Amino acid sequence: MTAAGTVIDAAGDVEICLGIVMESDPPQCVGVPVDGWTWDQVDGSETSGQVRWGSYAARGVYDGERFTLTDTPMLLALYDPMPSEDPTGGVDGRNEERELSRVQDEVFAWLGTDALTAWPERGYVWVQVVWDDGTLQDAVDTAYGQGVVIVTSALRTVG
Repeated sequence: MTAAGTVIDAAGDVEICLGIVMESDPPQCVGVPVDGWTWDQVDGSETSGQVRWGSYAARGVYDGERFTLTDTPMLLALYDPMPSEDPTGGVDGRNEERELSRVQDEVFAWLGTDALTAWPERGYVWVQVVWDDGTLQDAVDTAYGQGVVIVTSALRTVG
């Protein structure tokens, strides 16, 4: 899998931010813990106090809680990912904006911190999570019907 985002090392606790990063000094987020990270293998970091951070793309294994590196990370500015396929096939949804707003609020409350972000667009509620193997998409399809909520993963499979 590939993870792309801000890596923050707060006194030895390393995490990768796949969603929103608070632009404080130093930056903060609720990220995924990273195992195997060393700063001597990458350039482009900044430091404030005991916190070091930078933006990177990394390959590794995700076990549902932690991301373990399997390859040397690269600066995110040098990372050129393949485009993601549009799960809707480019077809706009037929859902009303008011209904989408209600569904977005419910899904965000239901998923809690598992939802990195959610937004209405093109007649759907789009929800980005760390990783979905299809289970979350099946659950929201059961709850709201197909074609209402589109679940996407921040982590991407390689190859």
